Amino acid sequence: MIDLRLPLGEIAETFVRWLIDTFGWLFNGLRSLFLAVYDALEWTLQTPPFWAVIIVLAALAFWAKGPWLAAGTTAGLLVIVGVDQWDNAMQSLALVIVASVIALALGIPLGIWAARSDTVSTVVRPVLDFLQTMPAFVYLIPALMLFRVGVVPGIVATILFALAPGVRLTELGIRGVDREVVEAGHAFGASPGRILRQIQLPLALPSIMAGVNQVIMLSLSMVVIAGMVGARGLGGDVVQSLQKIDIALGVEAGLSVVIIAMILDRMTSALAVRGSSRGARTARTRRPLAAASA
Repeated sequence: MIDLRLPLGEIAETFVRWLIDTFGWLFNGLRSLFLAVYDALEWTLQTPPFWAVIIVLAALAFWAKGPWLAAGTTAGLLVIVGVDQWDNAMQSLALVIVASVIALALGIPLGIWAARSDTVSTVVRPVLDFLQTMPAFVYLIPALMLFRVGVVPGIVATILFALAPGVRLTELGIRGVDREVVEAGHAFGASPGRILRQIQLPLALPSIMAGVNQVIMLSLSMVVIAGMVGARGLGGDVVQSLQKIDIALGVEAGLSVVIIAMILDRMTSALAVRGSSRGARTARTRRPLAAASA
């Protein structure tokens, strides 16, 4: 019997080690940058008294949806304070914000590019399939080798895990814009950039905001996994509770993750609804142009 085995694992390991030897200076720079941004945001969230941060977040919730969400946000954050998980929650929130912002900064432009180019879309789609289906733990192995133990490999793994929905839903939203409205813009002499800014992006905003919501939720789901590589926050406590079979600590840390997830989900969902209403108003103002050019 012939023993055939594809050495894919060895090839991947050799490639990662080549990256470390060749571009170690780049990964060290990225590590320093990510760590500096994370530390600054963590300091911003942890330095003020907890009640001041709660007031700010409740005000954001009130602006996003109204008094009920503001009241729920306040109650949920007070529960986190009550179970003595405030500092850990702010560390996890800082990780989620940093990873989500970077993932969106990469994902939305890439989604726009994929929507405007079938070739880019064809190339990007299998990469996104790979990122979405690869088990999240696998991301931690090369991230640890490239960025060492700490919060940075957790941020990098979170970015890779959460990137795909931002790209997909941005591309889907722009491709779903009514062609008549786009053709009307061309007929009136608008440049491609102006069509993108004033027609396609406003009409695609509900889909883009849904992508923002999914990126944030996926980032938060990686908090526990990031705790396995030394990232601070609620994930570290969940991992510790698992190692020590500490039910009380696990429940408190897990409940805090759920509360933050609910707050972020409700806020981004409310902004998505607001974006949908704005997109509908834009569509009503653009359709007469399409009719006039027909």
